[in-house]
Order: sequence, then structure tokens, then C-alpha cells
Amino acid sequence: MRLRTTRGIVEADRAVACAGLHSDRLARLAGAPAAPRIVPFRGDYYLLRPGRSDLVRGLIYPVPDPRFPFLGIHFTRRIDGAVWLGPNAVLALAREGYRRTDLDPRDLFETLAFRGFQTLAAKYWRTGADEMVRDLRKSSFLASLRAYVPELTETDLLPGPSGVRAQAVGAHGEMLDDFAFDTVGRLLNVRNAPSPAATSSFALARVFADRLDALD
Repeated sequence: MRLRTTRGIVEADRAVACAGLHSDRLARLAGAPAAPRIVPFRGDYYLLRPGRSDLVRGLIYPVPDPRFPFLGIHFTRRIDGAVWLGPNAVLALAREGYRRTDLDPRDLFETLAFRGFQTLAAKYWRTGADEMVRDLRKSSFLASLRAYVPELTETDLLPGPSGVRAQAVGAHGEMLDDFAFDTVGRLLNVRNAPSPAATSSFALARVFADRLDALD
């Protein structure tokens, strides 16, 4: 295999493509099917004010909604004692749009023109609208948090980090919540690897190794 990169050409017997937010584009360049496609969702966190961190002594998670791969708003106490609150889940206007104002016209057009996203949006528009309100109004975000910790006040919430989820969506609007792979020649495309914990696991590494061994 010859891989053309910005740093020159690399030759390899086999290759694994783990391109995250651009995994579908890279797979299509290699000749793989168009779907599933990546729809980017931005998630914003608040940080619990340090003086109030005693309100959360562990991890607080909602009961999962089986319709969605998202966890929903939860409380994460980190090893340094900081407590992250969130995230929400709103459509990102760019694949690497970590701020509300980040916009990439090509990314946005590609998302809106995708029939799978149109089907998804039509089915869950009310959930999407609720997430947008929670994203724009701190008081709405706080109301969701107080369902678990009623003592929280608006001054307890400090601005936090954000991330963009590379959500794989099928041609019929289904959101993939499991691993998705395809192969083209001796290239293994990882189309969906949803969990940060799973992507660092030895079990997933074994799946990669086994699939690579089969590419003879």
C-alpha cells in the first residue's frame, strides 16, 4: 500500500484508518461505501465551583435512554477533584467546531444534505430543540443538573471545556452505538468507535489485529 500524506508517501503492508471526525471521508477516498456518515455533535461542560465540590463525591449518571448513544447530562468527579457537569449534545456547525461560533460551510452543507441526518432530525426534532435551549440558556442547563443535585445554584457553574462527538449515522437515520469497520484491499477503516474507554482497550486492539491478519 502507498499512503500519500502531507509529509510524503509511506509504504505499508497493511494500514488502519482511525480518522475520527473525518473517518467517513477517508473511507470514501479509499473506495468504501458512503454510509455510515459522520454527523458532528458538540458537547459543552460546566465546571463545579471548587468550593462546592463536596456536593458530588462520586459519579452521577442518568438511566440511559436506549434510543440514543449519548449518556445525557451527568456528573464526573475527576482524579484531581474537579467535577465536570454535562455535556449537552447539539449539532456542531463544523466537524471540528468546538465553539458555538465555529462554522464550516462545507461541513454544515454535507450534514444537512445527508438523507440519514434528515430522517434523524425529523424523528427527534423535539429532543434536538431541547438540547439547543439548554445550550443557549444556562438556567435550562442548571435545571437539568438540579434534578440530581437540587442544592446547585447558577453561581456554582463555571465555564468548562467542550468536545465534538464523531457520531456515525446510517443511511436510514439510525445512530450507530457499536463499532463499525469495513475493509478496502489491505486498509481497515474504523468507521465508528464510540467510547473513549473502549478505544483504549486491549480487547479492541485484538479486534484490529485479527482483522488485519485476515487481509491477506
